[in-house]
Amino acid sequence: MLKERVLGVWVKWTVTVGDRVRGRGRDSGAGFVEYAGLMILIAGIFTLIDQLGLDGLISGAIGDAVDRVIGG
Repeated sequence: MLKERVLGVWVKWTVTVGDRVRGRGRDSGAGFVEYAGLMILIAGIFTLIDQLGLDGLISGAIGDAVDRVIGG
């Protein structure tokens, strides 16, 4: 009795996973909402850098680091 129930659950799970991989309802990568959230996060970081006036400080630090690496 228990063996049949476990086997039935296993078969149902296997069919469900197969349908998710190959069927209509498959997961096919990131959706629009995930990309939009990422873009909002990136825009927020750029806005924060601009509002705090860190853009000149960051570009100066990068320029100094490049000068040290190339010996300029």
